[in-house]
Amino acid sequence: MPSPSQPLIYPPTRKVDQVDNYHGMKVADPYRWLEDPDSEETKAWVEAQNQVTFGYLTEIPQREPLKQRVTQLWNYEKYGIPFKEENRYFYFKNDGLQNQSVLYTLTSLEAEPRVLIDPNTFSKDGTIALSGLAVSEDGKLITYGLSTAGSDWKEWKVRDVETGEDLSDHLQWVKFSGASWTHDNQGFFYSRYDEPKEATKLEDINYYQKLYYHKLGTPQSEDILIYHRPDQKEWMFDGEVAEDGRYLIISVSQGTDPRNLLFYKDLQIPDSPVVELISEFEANYSFIDNDANVFWFRTDLDAPRGRVIAINTVNPVRENWIEIIPQTPETLEGVSTLNNQFVADYLKDARSSIKVFDLKGALVREVELPGIGSAGGFGGKRYDTETFYVFTSFTTPSTIYRYDMVSGERTLFRQPTVEFNPNNYETRQVFYHSKDGTQVPMFITYKKGLVFNGNNPTYLYGYGGFNVSLTPSFSVSNLVWMEMGGVYAVPNLRGGGEYGEDWHQAGTKLNKQNVFDDFIAAAEWLIENKYTRPQKLAISGGSNGGLLVGACITQRPDLFGAALAAVGVMDMLRFHKFTIGWAWCSDYGSPDNPEEFNALYAYSPLHNLKPDTAYPATLITTADHDDRVVPAHSFKFAAALQAAHRGDNPMLIRIETKAGHGAGKPTTKIIEEIADKLAFLVRSLSMDVTVVST
Repeated sequence: MPSPSQPLIYPPTRKVDQVDNYHGMKVADPYRWLEDPDSEETKAWVEAQNQVTFGYLTEIPQREPLKQRVTQLWNYEKYGIPFKEENRYFYFKNDGLQNQSVLYTLTSLEAEPRVLIDPNTFSKDGTIALSGLAVSEDGKLITYGLSTAGSDWKEWKVRDVETGEDLSDHLQWVKFSGASWTHDNQGFFYSRYDEPKEATKLEDINYYQKLYYHKLGTPQSEDILIYHRPDQKEWMFDGEVAEDGRYLIISVSQGTDPRNLLFYKDLQIPDSPVVELISEFEANYSFIDNDANVFWFRTDLDAPRGRVIAINTVNPVRENWIEIIPQTPETLEGVSTLNNQFVADYLKDARSSIKVFDLKGALVREVELPGIGSAGGFGGKRYDTETFYVFTSFTTPSTIYRYDMVSGERTLFRQPTVEFNPNNYETRQVFYHSKDGTQVPMFITYKKGLVFNGNNPTYLYGYGGFNVSLTPSFSVSNLVWMEMGGVYAVPNLRGGGEYGEDWHQAGTKLNKQNVFDDFIAAAEWLIENKYTRPQKLAISGGSNGGLLVGACITQRPDLFGAALAAVGVMDMLRFHKFTIGWAWCSDYGSPDNPEEFNALYAYSPLHNLKPDTAYPATLITTADHDDRVVPAHSFKFAAALQAAHRGDNPMLIRIETKAGHGAGKPTTKIIEEIADKLAFLVRSLSMDVTVVST
């Protein structure tokens, strides 16, 4: 195997004479054959690439100490937010290095917790993950989803909470769906697709989702079809039983577009029709709760940063809609009802702000948070007086608090202990200007005493898409990076949801280049302000963030010293032809549209690599079971990058086996991947470091 000091010899990748015609433009696709992950030739290519990659990574001296340090820090108790049904509490906990977190139940906060579902017993290597659950109204039954090897396909089962035994119920071909119980505890609603072809189930496109009701004790073949639209292949359905048990709320979405339709069905009336309350894709409507016929929604209709409205279903014409909580300068992320009040989750410059309002919209109080960071939770029933929330920051591991809705007092419920001193680090938020003058915020975290000499290794992470907000969060891998003297920076790029729907739309379709401009401007700001220099600057992102990394290294290969591109969307001309890729057209646009094709082709990472160009050291990561962003994106990009690159920088692809897009990945695989990435950066950025150990 070649060592990092020896020139890399990449496996040869066969080229084919595949040329496609897009609106009169001929585009070559010489690595089309890599789209078949199950062919013997592709499997051989994967094995050969992994031999080169792992041969390179294992020869880096710091890799093993890094793995040991990550393992040391990872080994702390991690708690999920407790939730309650009837007289039972439920919460997740990971002892530290367990591959999967375990679901516990207890009858009071003082009682001894009991294991209810331990996913670690489902497979020896931890590659079967618990993915979704719903507890019946009486707290006696739980339905739960299982994902194998990271696939988006789920199978659902039902367990008796008291005995811990599974019932006979077994549902298959569930994807992009939760479950919601009827209040008679006799069954639940869920959404599924028709059974796919076994051989191509990880690549085939997903259309025609259907909403079903499953009655306990019956086979899936007898499930009742509640709603589907044979005339709308892209429509997806989320069925939620309202807290009063009377209504089934059906949210209809079209791909990843935040705009949705809102239907409902009266469960008290046998065979009642599905009523179309919101029948146009004009805005986002998130159901909060209802008071008899009055439904409350969080919406961005005429309010891109969000507001709360009430619609009376007896007379639902728009003129009768009532605004309860108006739009504010902050972005309203979500709303729940507790203690007969609204709890509103806001973002203020990408930091959490929680406010409590009465049902008429009057401010009751702002929840005092432990610091500047991210808060989530505040779940429960409308008249509950207690709730729980999690708080985290770049230097604060996820800490669980119990909150008294009456007094406004918080008490510590669970606080993890991590072997580091958070007081040794500091976070600041800066604002910089992008190429077109737009002001963009960025969090920067580093060890106190940092010298601004332009020589600090810096890790710049971004996403910028699908209305996703990047807020402060704790990460062991980032902590290890900062222990070595590294700077960690997170800009809140357009395309995200930090400043509402206008901010999101400013980074979509024909405006997608704004996202890359924002990221490049963040890199330039860090260099201009003496945090780092190009040779010491690494960029990273996953999924849509992998696209971000791919686009930026093709547009500005001179600006970065290293790049980590995880499960990225790299072929912008064929992304819509696999699994759920069509759903991303709401953000990216469609290659079938001539104008949008031109914009996509202009930045598509696969199509903008230039021969004989020196690219920054690049490590592409993907997985053989990724059925969200199929691995062909990364396979084809890696082959093209290796062919185009000039120079000694490594152009590697790391292909995980028995894993998917990332969700549910076992701890052992996560730690191995983190160690590989950090070692790659240490080598690529010429970092002279000694890894901390305890």
